[in-house]
Amino acid sequence: MKGNLSKTELIRKMEEIEWEDFEVKEAKNDIPKNAWETVSAFSNTAGGWLIFGVQKSGKTFSVIGVSKPEKIEQDFTTTLRGDKFNRTIEVSSKKYTLNGETVLAFYIPQRSAKDKPIYYNSPKNTFIRTASGDQRATAEEIDSFYRASSFEAKDGELTDFGIDDLNKQSVKRYRNYFANINPGHRYITLNDEEFLHKMAVLKDGKVTYGGLLVFGSDDNISEAMVNYRVEYLEVPGTSYEDGPSRYNYRISSEQCLFTTFFDIYERLVKKIDIPFNVSGSIREDDPPQAQAIREALVNLMIHADYFSRTSPRIRTFSDRLEFFNPGSLPKKLEYILKEDFSLPRNPTIAKIFRYIRLAENIGSGFHKMIDGWKEHYRVKPIIEGDFDYYKITFPFSGIEPSGTTDKTTDKTTDKTTDKTTDKTTDKTTDKPLSEMEKAIIDLIHTNPAISQKEMAKNLGLTVDGIRYHTDKLKEKGIIEREGGKKTGRWVVNK
Repeated sequence: MKGNLSKTELIRKMEEIEWEDFEVKEAKNDIPKNAWETVSAFSNTAGGWLIFGVQKSGKTFSVIGVSKPEKIEQDFTTTLRGDKFNRTIEVSSKKYTLNGETVLAFYIPQRSAKDKPIYYNSPKNTFIRTASGDQRATAEEIDSFYRASSFEAKDGELTDFGIDDLNKQSVKRYRNYFANINPGHRYITLNDEEFLHKMAVLKDGKVTYGGLLVFGSDDNISEAMVNYRVEYLEVPGTSYEDGPSRYNYRISSEQCLFTTFFDIYERLVKKIDIPFNVSGSIREDDPPQAQAIREALVNLMIHADYFSRTSPRIRTFSDRLEFFNPGSLPKKLEYILKEDFSLPRNPTIAKIFRYIRLAENIGSGFHKMIDGWKEHYRVKPIIEGDFDYYKITFPFSGIEPSGTTDKTTDKTTDKTTDKTTDKTTDKTTDKPLSEMEKAIIDLIHTNPAISQKEMAKNLGLTVDGIRYHTDKLKEKGIIEREGGKKTGRWVVNK
């Protein structure tokens, strides 16, 4: 029956005893308040017909008609397109004459899992259809809606684009990367079309949403996803108000994810300690702290909701790195870590990154982030969120980042972290210096008048990164600054 209902079917429906897709209301002069419950219930369940102008008494119906059908219809449809509901509700309308009276019928379609729950005024007004009645959803049922909406495999759906609409340079770069990581793999000999089908970028000759996000041209991604972008901001301080400007570097990328990943990672890796040897060259190509932030960046890309009005965002501060994701975790973090639970929001994107070993399963990926960061910085990342977002904060020390008051924070930053913080900031500590701290001291020994800008250039960090390390050395009493910025000099006390 769906979106079409003949007069014969309407009469037959009123003669049936039980139904799940049919509800009548009197609505003689006004729209009854419980009509909104039915709209919510049909939208959240299997859809159905809402009839105005019919009175129900037990198992029998009486046609009483609607006195002002045009006004009732307009008021009803206008409300459904307004702000009362959390989603715009589009309905099919029909008008009948039964026994000389006007009856209005509205078909309420079922919404996709991504849009649910549908409610009016408040999430508490979420209803579902059971047997022949509207029932208020329980908290568990509402949570289930949110989980389903967050993890619908939208990225596997087909777009209207074909292989020629992809960014050929990005595909080529990926294939070269794939061949280097997987020498001898049977996919290497495939042509581009065959290879992209294996990657789930193409299905039946059409590009999937996931494939478009990873390899699409800028214009085509923007056409398919109006709000798409990935934000990266470098903030010169501990907050926007703390520094001389809101940010001193920004990437607002509307390019494909494969290009965006490398653009952002190349900036991020300069923000962390990378061990140096005496000659100043990188001693270790892939230390655990670099693996941690790389995993966080890929994690953000494979779990972001790209159809949200909010964009994925990475921010670097002088005391921390933040990864904000507009989309919830599929389970509580404790469960994910315990069971190595894996349920990516964008399985196509996850598959593409896993084939080149830039991503882990979600459970092991979180372990890599937590353990890798703690191994070097002696502090755990802070993971917090709600049903529509989660944020991972990587502190450079055990000091709690500004604005973080969530209970998750209390659990994650445990007593071990507090003790580590005390040791790190104690001037009398015997904790070994990091390789970056040693490199800075070497530069000062060589040139006591060296500027932080020159240090940054020598060591491959930003000025903010150097300032962070010199502040740590000052707190430990190892170095001091004498004189002004231009004429001053550094002094090593130890």
